[in-house]
Amino acid sequence: MIKKLCILVLPLLLWADHTLAAPIYLGIDVLEQSGFRAVAGKRVGLLTHPAGLNRRGKSSIDVLRGAPNVRLVALFGPEHGIYGDEKANVPVDDKIDPRTGLPVYSLYGQYRKPTAKMLTGLDALVIDLQDVGVRSYTYVSCMRYAMEACFENGVEVIVLDRPNPLGGLKVDGPPLDRQWRSYVGAFFVPYVHGLTIAELARIAKHTPGWMETSDTIRQQGKLTIVPMQGWRRDMLWTQTGLRWVPTSPYIPDLSAVLGYAMTGLGAQEGGFTHGIGTPYPFRLLRYKGKSPSELQAALEARRIPGLSYRIVETKSATGAPVVGVYVSVVDWARVRPTELSFHMMQLAAAWSPGNPFAQSKNPALFNKHVGSTAWWEEISQRGAQARVDAFVNQWAQQAGSFQAQAKRFWIYR
Repeated sequence: MIKKLCILVLPLLLWADHTLAAPIYLGIDVLEQSGFRAVAGKRVGLLTHPAGLNRRGKSSIDVLRGAPNVRLVALFGPEHGIYGDEKANVPVDDKIDPRTGLPVYSLYGQYRKPTAKMLTGLDALVIDLQDVGVRSYTYVSCMRYAMEACFENGVEVIVLDRPNPLGGLKVDGPPLDRQWRSYVGAFFVPYVHGLTIAELARIAKHTPGWMETSDTIRQQGKLTIVPMQGWRRDMLWTQTGLRWVPTSPYIPDLSAVLGYAMTGLGAQEGGFTHGIGTPYPFRLLRYKGKSPSELQAALEARRIPGLSYRIVETKSATGAPVVGVYVSVVDWARVRPTELSFHMMQLAAAWSPGNPFAQSKNPALFNKHVGSTAWWEEISQRGAQARVDAFVNQWAQQAGSFQAQAKRFWIYR
């Protein structure tokens, strides 16, 4: 029987318990509590987006505009712009913000990296971006490029930290091969990295090869971190007591955050769709030529730990009926978030006429997202016989090694 889901409730019920700890104070809150010490007397720019709010829901733009002894003189916008109303993969132009009268420099338009002219007259660039804990999400790339430009031009970088919504303990998926570093893979981390945005900035600042500036410039650059208070590594977003604000049009809620990590890679090639344009982005799977029952049975046969599947009927944004297989998390402790994507690829290779990966018209884009040359060779050459379990287990070992090395950069224990 086809089941209808409650859009607002079901996706997170089995993700984590909802026991709330002490209040979480975000980096912007801690900055305010300090009397804006890190930015006092400085001309600053702010790189942010709609999720850049303090714990009371006030935008970081307005917080800094009202700060004593601080001059906010420019805004910088990542992909989707400072108000989140720009489409994915669509260049954004520079403009004057009609609300504040400040210049807005787009870092997802003609330039991905701030120019010297954009940074002229700034003492510091404040970065307040909400990440989703996944390597290919472009906000951390935007941060890295901004750090490089600031270090090259003698401008201080101040990162206001925010929670990783997937927590700080889950690390999973393929690491990034150096040849595939790009704007959807700016850091050499597993696909699910288990770090906050400020911790990523610390690693980039102190690790040779993580930035494209010279080691001398990297070492001389000034990085200031404003950490959170009250956040622990074992916290998922549901335990923070904070309201989720959509970070981009396709990540409207926490269900989509988790789904992005689980299915985002699986629809890069091969014919799967994962719910974009429905109320369940990254959670509702369909495959052309296969019924929902056939797809559900194929996924269940994989016995992927921590997941279950149910058939759901809903409507697309245009009102057309849609029936697909909804992916539920029943045991977060057992879930390896990216595992499902690689089973999806193997199923696509089995179900498509010929191997769609061997016939790919843009393997470089696939590899920039996945990050693993070895997996590309496996899936493009072996197709339906690709050894998914062997790769998933190898990546789990590599993720553990990465996490052990990254601990020295942890801000939160």
